[in-house]
Amino acid sequence: MTTRALVTGGAGFLGSHLSERLLAEGRDVLCVDNLYTGSKKNIEHLLANPRFEFMRHDVTFPLYVEVDEIYNLACPASPVHYQRDPVQTIKTSILGAVNVLGLAKRLKVPVLQASTSEVYGDPEIHPQTEDYWGRVNPIGIRSCYDEGKRAAETLFFDYHRQHDLDIKVMRIFNTYGPRMDPADGRVVSNFIVQALRGDDITIYGDGSQTRSFCYVDDLIEGMVSFMRSDRDFVGPVNIGNPGEFTMLQLAQEVIRLTGSTSQVVHLPLPQDDPRQRQPDITLARAKLGWEPQTQLAAGLERTIAYFRGLDRRAKSPTDVSGNS
Repeated sequence: MTTRALVTGGAGFLGSHLSERLLAEGRDVLCVDNLYTGSKKNIEHLLANPRFEFMRHDVTFPLYVEVDEIYNLACPASPVHYQRDPVQTIKTSILGAVNVLGLAKRLKVPVLQASTSEVYGDPEIHPQTEDYWGRVNPIGIRSCYDEGKRAAETLFFDYHRQHDLDIKVMRIFNTYGPRMDPADGRVVSNFIVQALRGDDITIYGDGSQTRSFCYVDDLIEGMVSFMRSDRDFVGPVNIGNPGEFTMLQLAQEVIRLTGSTSQVVHLPLPQDDPRQRQPDITLARAKLGWEPQTQLAAGLERTIAYFRGLDRRAKSPTDVSGNS
């Protein structure tokens, strides 16, 4: 019997790749998205597949469907998008979690939460391990996302303890690849778009801040492996690439790979922008046998090729995002 998977946020960057992967495995996919940040362009190549179904729906409202497993990816994930409507962002994380958990409880099916490295905030330990509680500003401009995801994790574990629900909580570190929105303000898309246009590459702060970048195919492999893992392994588990790069190193690599004449300029560091971000993936290696396979240069080359194919007249990246 074919498994039917529900992917909330399925028309987004990660959701579209996950939907594609599940279809390739022979599963039916119900893609749910309100298209606030997702786009039908991300899934247009899937619409003709008879095993793929798209439903426009906001997860802050209950969803009545029949499925065998749930991947909850619904939430704006870039600072530009989640700061545009912070109240809706935190509602999406919390009410969305309540609704998918209620659905999973009714159907008695496993549910995976796409959480985030942002639950660690501006960390005091490096690299970040899953037992670190984080250092998060509860009232800052990023709090709608950070605290929303932290509250969602609380709900998942409370449903697990109180109702014996089969949950998986996955903390995603910076992910990049084809289908990123060129105007979403994330650092990889910002740098690539600026380099291809020959514009100045904007770095927030002195460029010494670090991030660890995971190519989307590796991330999806980790997500699927986690969902298929033993029921008693609920997480949280870090899924990301432990390779650590400064913002200046990333900018220089993008300039090299694009052959751009862009120059680096520095802007003030936004509020609460983390100084370091690197996952400890010891747990993922031990429990899932997973680790990323794609080196940064190879992943950037594929991502640059995707952006070269887009309309060059697309909106310029914004300057309010920081180094996310």
